[in-house]
Amino acid sequence: MTDLLTVHPELKPHLLGNTGFNGSRSDYNSAQAVILGLPMDYTVSFRPGARLGPERIREVSYGLELYSWHLDRTLEDYNYYDAGDLNLPYGNVKASLAAIRTAVATVVKDGKFPICLGGEHLVSWGVFQAVYAEHPDLVVVHFDAHADLRGEFFGETDSHATVIGNIARALGPKRVFQLGIRSGDREEMLFAQENTHLYSEQIFPGLEEVLPQLAGKPVYVTLDIDVVDPAYAPGTGTPEPGGCTSSDILRAVRMLGEANVVAFDLVEVAPQLDSSEITQLLGAKLVREAMLSFLPLR
Repeated sequence: MTDLLTVHPELKPHLLGNTGFNGSRSDYNSAQAVILGLPMDYTVSFRPGARLGPERIREVSYGLELYSWHLDRTLEDYNYYDAGDLNLPYGNVKASLAAIRTAVATVVKDGKFPICLGGEHLVSWGVFQAVYAEHPDLVVVHFDAHADLRGEFFGETDSHATVIGNIARALGPKRVFQLGIRSGDREEMLFAQENTHLYSEQIFPGLEEVLPQLAGKPVYVTLDIDVVDPAYAPGTGTPEPGGCTSSDILRAVRMLGEANVVAFDLVEVAPQLDSSEITQLLGAKLVREAMLSFLPLR
């Protein structure tokens, strides 16, 4: 068996140990997908703690079956490797984003599907840059309560509030599809009208309209857990009432199995804010359904 550090020893300073997501294998070389934890929450503007999300999502994953009732598929038939959390330089945004970009680029260049666990939403900027370098015709599907389209936030251009704006500016107009958005300022809404496809409030029926537009294109899915109503997912830094149900977001992930998804992230799970663990369990189930929906059966 080989691990990621054996294949890529240059990543040694950047990786921490972990419990491993339920069903993960120990061989990096044969893996279809690689799980990476991105424990960063430096720019959060309300409640911190999302850096604890990746490891807790892994831990609670053992409370779930490997088999998906809805998909009639089991993770036992898939080969995925959990590389652990990146050892990010605490408080250093630019160095952390560079480390994320390097690690994800390594996984992508090895022909493996990256599954990234945040962490705050800014981690997606590093993930995106690595995936976009490999897929220049990339489009992005963004699930979130917040538009995240600001040009700067409290003077910072790299922030959880600017991440999708950064991505949209890098891609060019109308290559980002935003679903579930129900919070943002007026400038963000004006920016969205010119630069993204924004479906406000609920994710349906918007996703049915989006799916045909994804045909033939590589797709990066970024999912902020706060797209879900806090009644179903209270463990997040910036909860916003009026969101979708847990059943809705699980259905949406399964539907995206029709598209050519090449990367997936789940961000903003803050486990210390949910002693009931329902947010963490939803996160783990979303990871399971994403793998079963996006990875080809071997």
